[in-house]
Amino acid sequence: MSGRRDADGPSEEAGAGGEEAAATGPGDGVPVGAVSAEDAARTDGGAAGAWRRRERGQGDGVPGTTDGPAQDPGEGPVVDAAVDAVERRFRRQAAVVLAVLAAVILAVAAFSTPWTVLAAGPPDPARDFTAAEIARARAFDAATSLPSYLGLALTLAFAALLVATPFGARVLGRLKGPWWVRVVLGVLVLTAIVEAVRWPLGVWFETLLRDYGLSTQDWAGWTADRLKGLGVEAFLLCLMLLVLVGLARRVRRWWIPAAVGACALTVVMSFVYPVVFEPLFNDFTSMPQGSLRDNLLDMAERDGVPVQDVLVADASRRTTALNAYVSGFGATRRIVVYDTLLKAPQPQVELVVAHELGHAEADDVLFGTLVGALGAALGVVLLYLVFGAVRRRTGVTSIADPRAVGVVMGLMTLGSLIMGPAQNVISRHVEARADVHALDLTRDPATFIAMQKRLAITNISDLSPDPVEYVLYASHPSSPERIALARSWAELNGVPVP
Repeated sequence: MSGRRDADGPSEEAGAGGEEAAATGPGDGVPVGAVSAEDAARTDGGAAGAWRRRERGQGDGVPGTTDGPAQDPGEGPVVDAAVDAVERRFRRQAAVVLAVLAAVILAVAAFSTPWTVLAAGPPDPARDFTAAEIARARAFDAATSLPSYLGLALTLAFAALLVATPFGARVLGRLKGPWWVRVVLGVLVLTAIVEAVRWPLGVWFETLLRDYGLSTQDWAGWTADRLKGLGVEAFLLCLMLLVLVGLARRVRRWWIPAAVGACALTVVMSFVYPVVFEPLFNDFTSMPQGSLRDNLLDMAERDGVPVQDVLVADASRRTTALNAYVSGFGATRRIVVYDTLLKAPQPQVELVVAHELGHAEADDVLFGTLVGALGAALGVVLLYLVFGAVRRRTGVTSIADPRAVGVVMGLMTLGSLIMGPAQNVISRHVEARADVHALDLTRDPATFIAMQKRLAITNISDLSPDPVEYVLYASHPSSPERIALARSWAELNGVPVP
């Protein structure tokens, strides 16, 4: 498996606030956060009405809102205190759930991540790569670093703009229609704005890939793939945000069902993505009958990993890079090999598939899905707790406001960027374990090293990533690190060191 950053940086979503007052829930006429009949009975009789006025933004100076009915001057402090007490109780409940989810995520990650795989010697690119190959890798890294960092900067800047200013509220405030129409249009408008800014960087990066012989696409194919990717991203965002805003308009503690829904959606998407979305970008065919297919299926059987088929993706229509991966779980688990990889010697292809079998044998996709699902639930609860700190400066007063879609998208972007380095740390350890599994299964470190050299040279991998790039982008150990691991494995297992 191999990963590469692109000019757009990490996947981003942008966000915005709003000027419109939050609507009341269609079910009971009480907006998000309104006290229940039981809560109102415990406090002053005017508390529920004051909460409703507060959630609508009445009398709070938010642009686009109107002042509510006059309140008895002697009633105000008592009512505000009651409302604040209920608000604090809700937030304490959410904070407890947040702490529990965080603890569970840490426990699952700690249990499923192989923190100590195999002690390896220091990586030495000069031992396995020529001066020309090292120079080419450095030149490619230098050429692609600027568009990559610019993409990251634009991602951060736009997310910050939408989370810290009313820019998004002013943009989305122009949209008309029912709330669900405005949610969908808001996602599409913000996605279009972000993509319009990022498109030139994408063109720049694609041009560099062509200059270095990594891309085989024409501009029509590149554009179609990019638009399909945006379409999938926008569809999933619309689905998530329609559910989120819809729940916020009906349920006081909306973050509870929303967290459950986010968790379930993550699991469902991990299961169906291989068979629903991956075919949008590649055609998949069963590996042709022959000794390679027979050897791979036999190796999977010896490894105790149930594999019904090994698929070949037509990656050569867009790239010369070599890759393979495992996706899905259960009935949708599949091992996919790029057709470009089939040009390598058969033992090297077998070794790459042995690496993928390591992921399947350790249930890496399943554990990754579990952590992702719990993380999605945690993100929803954190959104509830953080939203209050940003809503005033963004011009929205409630998640029930369709213009809050932008704030949510912006916070999602920032959250994904913050979590990226931690995810990369876990991924690098998981990939190292799969490498050791491949070595245990094939007992052929010489072929392993030959394959790593082929991958690094063909994909123009960064042979000596600087610390910042390693933290931000490296989901796999570097090629010299993987080669050093193979040599350490050979020494420990009494196999001649290549």
